[in-house]
Amino acid sequence: MSTLIHPTAVIHPNAELHPTVRVEPYAVIGAGVTIRANTTVGAHAVIEGLTEIGEDNQIFAGAAIGLEPQDLKYKGAKSWVRIGDRNRIREYVTINRATGENEATVIGNDNLLMAYAHVAHNCVIEDEVIIANNVAMAGHVYIESMAVISGVLGIHQFVHIGQMAMIGGMSRISRDVPPYMLVEGNPAKVRSLNLVGLKRRGVATTDLKLLKKAFRLLYSEGISLQKAIAQLEMLSDSEHVQHLSRFLQLSTSEGRRGLIPGKKVGNREQSIMDN
Repeated sequence: MSTLIHPTAVIHPNAELHPTVRVEPYAVIGAGVTIRANTTVGAHAVIEGLTEIGEDNQIFAGAAIGLEPQDLKYKGAKSWVRIGDRNRIREYVTINRATGENEATVIGNDNLLMAYAHVAHNCVIEDEVIIANNVAMAGHVYIESMAVISGVLGIHQFVHIGQMAMIGGMSRISRDVPPYMLVEGNPAKVRSLNLVGLKRRGVATTDLKLLKKAFRLLYSEGISLQKAIAQLEMLSDSEHVQHLSRFLQLSTSEGRRGLIPGKKVGNREQSIMDN
């Protein structure tokens, strides 16, 4: 046995571990698990099922990855968890595999999932996402890159969260969160543009000005959402503005959850509430 694998760890002979993988005491790794170079599996962690884990990940004590989905529809289908590189998966995080045949729960690269976060079946988390302690994600949630999800909150199934959005702690997220917005509350509402987060991510001053104009169109002009989207498309060919426009259009399409409303302006809700 490799000197990087503690003698009390239980590893199925059909698991595939790169020689540089470190496995700490009492961890359990099942058949069908693949772990690539320089990943650490913490004490008492459990990794089961068809689970692929990339390079340079840190999986902390007690995490449970690849176990059956908490979904009554699950009937033993061959399904996956796929995790990229350089993720930090903290204590007692749970990541369930997908429900349907050949479907996957997917975690990208460079994400931080803090203690006790739950990633349900068929969720997708892109890259550089921060998910704080005690966040509970229902099935089929999709989180775009560089979003920040604060602690002790729940996300409804099939909700989409846009890139560089920030969600305040203890919120209830039952609809889609547009990119670049700061959302908070119970019920949650769009409060402002996520200016601090955008600046930290190095968004250019010209793009910040355009996103401020986009925010005013959506939440302060009193026009319908469809008219606001039409004006967004004419506002600029900026990648950020166009991404926001596409996200809004998809969120209002059939089968989606719809959009988180805006905060109150005077005695009325912001214009996005009218749709």
